[in-house]
Amino acid sequence: QVQLVESGGGLVQAGGSLRLSCAASGRPFSSYAMGWFRQGPGKEREFVAAVNWSGGVTDYADSVKGRFTISRDNAKNTAYLQMNSLKPEDTAIYYCAVRTAYDTIRFALGYDYWGQGTQVTVSS
Repeated sequence: QVQLVESGGGLVQAGGSLRLSCAASGRPFSSYAMGWFRQGPGKEREFVAAVNWSGGVTDYADSVKGRFTISRDNAKNTAYLQMNSLKPEDTAIYYCAVRTAYDTIRFALGYDYWGQGTQVTVSS
């Protein structure tokens, strides 16, 4: 199986930035699509961003488009989520997920492996 560990969360003021990392191990990484999801307090888990197996295709939720950037470094078996212009409504636990397929989807059940999550808190 694939093991995923997120890091980089923390507390930031509105308008600030954070960079989340997702380190993967256990299986070949370069052929898997990856996604980021988040779940705020009392909220449903929602799609944030995804990147295909090669890094050449990305997809973003409307709520983060233009502010967040997903990327991956297959040589390092690591995916990233650069979050800029953060808003209080971005406060959530952020999860990295791997889909054992080449291409991205937004449906959480389409992802096979999940990290433990990292907390992002944005204050106003």
